[in-house]
Amino acid sequence: VQLQASGGGLVQAGGSLRLSCAASGRTFVTYGMGWFRQAPGKQREFVAGISWSGGSTSYADSVKDRFTMSRDNAKNTVYLQMNSLKPEDTAVYYCAVAKTSYASSSPSRYDYWGQGTLVTVSS
Repeated sequence: VQLQASGGGLVQAGGSLRLSCAASGRTFVTYGMGWFRQAPGKQREFVAGISWSGGSTSYADSVKDRFTMSRDNAKNTVYLQMNSLKPEDTAVYYCAVAKTSYASSSPSRYDYWGQGTLVTVSS
């Protein structure tokens, strides 16, 4: 089982990035998925989650109205569109597969984790 996150990079404040997370080794179409991030010296925090069908999404207050999570089950891939990026969004972003069909804000509710992709937002 592998989760390959990509799309990170360096962007100026106000810019946009689109992260992708492709799953391989098994299908995750019946499981919720989540994005988390961890900044240097800080704990890993929930960013966004999506249900197995994509019909339900949830976001941390800090990214609401700026980030959008989506999924393409045919490609076994989830995405995180990040707009209006701020320096405080700088972190390593991780995708994860939930233990159930719905996402959760708690890391303990996830089984599999990707390796992370670094997002750096300059001011």
